[in-house]
Amino acid sequence: MGKEKKKKKNSQLIIRLNKEEKDAFIDLCEDLDTSAAREVRHFIRKFLIQNEED
Repeated sequence: MGKEKKKKKNSQLIIRLNKEEKDAFIDLCEDLDTSAAREVRHFIRKFLIQNEED
């Protein structure tokens, strides 16, 4: 039936981490041709699925 509509991104999550970790994460994401935001969203979705309660 066509493509599933993606949910609109309408919220932010602010996290604090040290500069070295942030820079290393962003550099690695660039090396892997992805974005930090995409990888954090992926982590959150995976974490939610793994911790779902039946």
